[in-house]
Amino acid sequence: MKNNIFNPTHQENDLSNKIVAGLERVSEAFKVLLWEKAKLLGLSPIQIQILIFVNYHKLEFCNVSHLAKEFNVTKPTISDAVRVLLHKALIEKVYPSSDSRRYAIQLSDSGKRIVLETENFAHPLKKQLNHINKDDLESTFITLSKLIYKLNKIGVLTVQRTCYACKFYGKTNEQHYCNLLKKTLQDSEIRIDCPEFEIS
Repeated sequence: MKNNIFNPTHQENDLSNKIVAGLERVSEAFKVLLWEKAKLLGLSPIQIQILIFVNYHKLEFCNVSHLAKEFNVTKPTISDAVRVLLHKALIEKVYPSSDSRRYAIQLSDSGKRIVLETENFAHPLKKQLNHINKDDLESTFITLSKLIYKLNKIGVLTVQRTCYACKFYGKTNEQHYCNLLKKTLQDSEIRIDCPEFEIS
């Protein structure tokens, strides 16, 4: 009989199945929390995600092509979201080169205020994690960071900026090392979204 991840019977003796099913439930919680915030502000979830992303990332990442890869959606989907955000005056176009067809986006003052109102949408998840002991959290983080890296390697996640795929990352004697920061990294110091990331 085929081992089906979402068949409760098949989850009984397969820990990987249980974890995948658990991640699916967590992703549902994430979507519910994001939708609740979106409805309050008259925005779509992807529009909120774009605003939060643009607030914390370099201008070179804040263009339609990169945002489509970042959120694993089509360019037309991002273009539509950007058009609405421009209409609502939450973002502004920036032309970093002489090519007037290519532009990046940055937040307007109104956009920055919206981010302050929305970026806490995942706080209920964090609040629950605060009740889990440190060793369990560290173990969970190690597993998640490795999973993100592996999903990127097989093309499921098109963008990731974890230490494992960075040109500055090294490992000797089972110890992580950052050649940019010139320091040894503990498992808990591995970054999921590093501002200094450069692809190896």
